[in-house]
Amino acid sequence: MRVLAAMSGGVDSAVAAARAVEAGHEVVGVHLALSTAPGTLRTGSRGCCSKEDAGDARRAADVLGIPFYVWDFADRFKEDVIEDFIESYAAGETPNPCLRCNEKIKFAALADRALALGFDAVATGHYAQLTDGVLRRAVDADKDQSYVLGVLTAAQLSRAMFPVGDTPKPQIRAEAAERGLAVADKPDSHDICFIPSGDTRAFLGAKIGIRPGKIVDADSGEELADHEGVHGFTIGQRKGLGVEGPAADGKPRYVTEIEPETGTVKVGSAERLQVWSIAADRAIWTSGVAPTGPVECVVQVRAHGGLAQAVVEATVDGGLDVQLREPLTGVARGQAVVLYRPDPAGDVVLGSGTIAGTGSDRR
Repeated sequence: MRVLAAMSGGVDSAVAAARAVEAGHEVVGVHLALSTAPGTLRTGSRGCCSKEDAGDARRAADVLGIPFYVWDFADRFKEDVIEDFIESYAAGETPNPCLRCNEKIKFAALADRALALGFDAVATGHYAQLTDGVLRRAVDADKDQSYVLGVLTAAQLSRAMFPVGDTPKPQIRAEAAERGLAVADKPDSHDICFIPSGDTRAFLGAKIGIRPGKIVDADSGEELADHEGVHGFTIGQRKGLGVEGPAADGKPRYVTEIEPETGTVKVGSAERLQVWSIAADRAIWTSGVAPTGPVECVVQVRAHGGLAQAVVEATVDGGLDVQLREPLTGVARGQAVVLYRPDPAGDVVLGSGTIAGTGSDRR
């Protein structure tokens, strides 16, 4: 097959490309330029798409003896990832930009161009397993990235390859060293690549501006403090609330509700964070076909953690009705809820939806 290897400049994508070459595929490496001003992306160990990373990717391609190109996706990234991130926070949601990048950039824009150029598949360094269209968790549970891939459609999965998902990360680093790849010891990327300072609240404040509102006690309705915008808060947040002291009972306060229309941020006890149901829209089924009845599964609402047994049904409007067998906390609109079927060979990703609302009543 002709395989386009998306090379971020890290060790995982370099080994993924190497394994594709070793498997006998005709491989071409490509690095995505995601900013017209590279200095606005993280550099060093905290980056994934900087000029430094492009150089690391090029050197890895040279070692592998494959052609290498840099493709400019800056405008698409700005529109589909950065602007979506800003708009979601302004609406009181908590988006996952890495998930959106996978959905809109790597497995849509990039895959579409690859297909147009005659490639059969796109290989990436994601930690997940994919066999005959079935997406599973990675062997390395600590590095598993199946959650951020749960938004991929059956068509997108049909032209994807995840060559490193069957191997623990330490072995990937050892393999990279054996292959003479200089990125073998390169630290993993962290945080959000388009926020160089790491200060999400400051980044959003500069983009959205001041939209004053009130922080209100969820139980009494008492106004506790002013704030400069709901974009500075997320469900479950405890620190940085700008409220003096704990609640009257001495317990800490958490953000329990965000009302973007009124600018109100409600805070309350940890018990108020518990949800028993989730309503999601934009349902995606990795098989390409929605189930006709209830599905017993495990749902995950964050990239790391937030798992619970649940019963899920597809709704007539293309969404999901999720009834939890056990409560979850810190569930926010804009997050993805990803559905898994437990399996000894690696939990199978059934599909996903974007969280639109939650309920605290148990059915």
